[in-house]
This record gives sequence, C-alpha cells and structure tokens, in this order.
Amino acid sequence: MLLEVSGLNVRYGRTHAVKSVDLTLAEGEIVTVLGANGAGKTTLLKALQGAVAPTSGTIRFAGRDITAFQPADRVRAGMMLVPEGRQIFVSMTVEENLLMGAYLRRDGQVARDIDAIYQRFPNLGQRRGMKASVLSGGEQQMLAIGRAMLGRPRLIMLDEPSLGLSPLFVNHLFDLIREMNADGISILLVEQNTGMALETASRGYVLELGSVVMADTAEALAGNAALAEAYLGGHAPAATSSHQTL
Repeated sequence: MLLEVSGLNVRYGRTHAVKSVDLTLAEGEIVTVLGANGAGKTTLLKALQGAVAPTSGTIRFAGRDITAFQPADRVRAGMMLVPEGRQIFVSMTVEENLLMGAYLRRDGQVARDIDAIYQRFPNLGQRRGMKASVLSGGEQQMLAIGRAMLGRPRLIMLDEPSLGLSPLFVNHLFDLIREMNADGISILLVEQNTGMALETASRGYVLELGSVVMADTAEALAGNAALAEAYLGGHAPAATSSHQTL
C-alpha cells in the first residue's frame, strides 16, 4: 500500500474531529472520501499532510511511518495537498505560484516541468506573467493543481476541488484527475459532488462525525440504499456534473 492510516484520532480541544480512522490507498489508485460538512474530511487531509497533529494513530507512506514528519518532509516523501479554496497567492504571478510548488526541488528540470504545465493548461501559459488574482475560479483551481504537480508527487490529496466551479470546469477537472492518475499519480479525493467522485474513484469511504461509517468499492457505494437514505433523501448518487451534497 502507498498510504496506510491506522486508528487515526485528531482532537481540537474537546472536539474529537477524527475518530479512529483506518484508510488505505494503493499505488495508482483513486480513493474518495465523502461526508457531510463537518464530518472531519478536511481535518483528515490536514492530519495526513501534517498541518495538524494527530492525538493517536499512525500514518505510513510508501512503507515508512511518517506520523511525526513535518509537512515539508511529507512533501519530500511525495505527498501534496491541494487545499479547499485553492489558497493560491493572488498577489504573485501565475509563474511565481508554480515555482512555489517546486521550492524543495534541487534538480535542473523545474523550467521544463513548468512548460509542461503550460502545455496542459494553455490559459495559464497565456497569463504566466499576470497576477493570479486575474484568473477565474476554474483557472485558479488548475493553478493550484499545477503547483502541486511541480512537487513531483506520488500522491495528490484534493480537498473539494470542484467547489464553486461551473459545470463545464467540473467536467474538465475530473478529466484532469483521470489524466493525472493515468500518468502515475495516486489520488485521495474529498468531494461533495458524489456522482462524479464515485464515477472517478475505485473505492470510497464515508465519514460521519469523524468516524468511517461505510467503506466499499465506488460501484457498491453508488448503489448503496443506506447511503442514499442517510445522505441523499433516498436517491442513490448518479454520475453527473451537477453538485450533490452528501
């Protein structure tokens, strides 16, 4: 397994945000994490990236125990987080934002990799010298993903990547996720567009109040009556580009 999470707990004071979560992700796999707002999904990703410290449990990546690693050490190991809301540097240019994704690299291929990002996202190439504030929401999401790709990750964790995007950009986004996976990048996807998430992933976990309440193949989750009843008003999720909230 590329990622193995065992008995992970995270507390904010008296709030038990993540409760004894077990999760695995194999090399080359796309796994989705679903759940209502406040279920603990973002806290889980922050704990995996090292932005918050777990109170107990272990995180293993590529066979190494990284539970005590600092965020920069996890980036060096090959883990990158694209946070909710993108969190790009709007006062910096597009190219400066991309360079931030390569800040730990010491090889001589960064310029080549940036050119590859521009080829994949021509809109970014056309605006490389402009402030990131001029980009649309979809373009900012592409920039955030491109910045993560500059770190040459083995695993990219995406936190609500389709939030606020137009249906057209949502389709482009999920095409990109599949393309990155085909290029050898494993994906851990937190997403409230359940239809697209389950169509794209091979497996999924459902969080409720910090605990995993369901874990199965994406196909099984998509047809799970209990999931539909609990989260979707009795309607099973279907593959669609419109937002559905778990």
